[in-house]
Amino acid sequence: MRIAQIAPLAEAVPPKLYGGTERVVSWLTEELVAQGHDVTLFASGDSDTSATLVPCVPRGLRLAGIRDHVASHLVMLNNVRRRADQFDVIHFHIDLLQYPLFQELAHKCVTTLHGRLDLPDFHPVYYAFPHMPLVSISDDQRRPMPPHVNWLATIYHGLPSSSCRYNRKGGDYLAFLGRIAPEKRPDRAIEIAKRAGTRLKIAAKVDKVDQDYFEEAIRPVLDHPLIEFIGEIDERQKVDFLGNALALLFPIDWPEPFGLVMIEAMSTGTPVIVWRHGSAPEVIEDGVSGLVVDSIDEAVSAVDRARSMSRDRVRGCFERRFTAERMANDYVMAYERLLSGTAGRDAAASVAA
Repeated sequence: MRIAQIAPLAEAVPPKLYGGTERVVSWLTEELVAQGHDVTLFASGDSDTSATLVPCVPRGLRLAGIRDHVASHLVMLNNVRRRADQFDVIHFHIDLLQYPLFQELAHKCVTTLHGRLDLPDFHPVYYAFPHMPLVSISDDQRRPMPPHVNWLATIYHGLPSSSCRYNRKGGDYLAFLGRIAPEKRPDRAIEIAKRAGTRLKIAAKVDKVDQDYFEEAIRPVLDHPLIEFIGEIDERQKVDFLGNALALLFPIDWPEPFGLVMIEAMSTGTPVIVWRHGSAPEVIEDGVSGLVVDSIDEAVSAVDRARSMSRDRVRGCFERRFTAERMANDYVMAYERLLSGTAGRDAAASVAA
């Protein structure tokens, strides 16, 4: 199958530092190539791939210091449109901008929606282009959307089994990984660690939009012997950071569409303590790969319970549900449904296990 993967241009594929969507695009692309498909990746020029790379900007726009990415994405989409006849399937990972340009090619186009869908600002485009095939990354992600959109499937993310290597021993600290942002609730993580009497390591970036929150709400509570703020870490550091942890804290306060860090932790064998929001109860099997909680008190109790959880079972859950091979197989099934013309509007079929 001739497949075009259209990546965001904010980061390289895979990203040099932080970047969830670009990382997923990389894992999917590499697995599709390994399975024998002819894959073309439209991405930044500093991307690293075994597919045919079409460089659309010299380097990822965030690290290049470019703030508004719309112009670069429009140029990329024009390039994809001119070459559309070369592909059986055109798979977008950029949410919105492609719909007007590709609506006449809906029969061969699919968009994976990687972000939150509960913001009504973006809903007009889904009303205007209801026939465009969409993939959700969790069933919960779909809930705020208009009822008439054309869902092709729900497909959970997956990563290579060797990407975050299994650590059978683990460690004695709690981990928080991602962004410092109000919806991620690092303040909850800090309170849990203090009340549980357990060390917490925070590996997270601080975007400019969240700088005030960091200075006013988080920095003042970092001065404690149990709390260590590390800052943004790279892919190599992340593997050891997660694998050497007792548990990952994921105390979110928003409708998380998926939460890639949960399956990265699971891959290392580290259980995840999650709030019952968004996709978390779909991703985490309560008592098997982690613990689902509804309060600080429950989270503090979960820290002790995590100490006795089987890391083998956590890793086994990852291997069963969240590998890149499973993800790519599910996407190939979705592509085949798309091309066969059986993916009608309001299709509710989910190929996620």
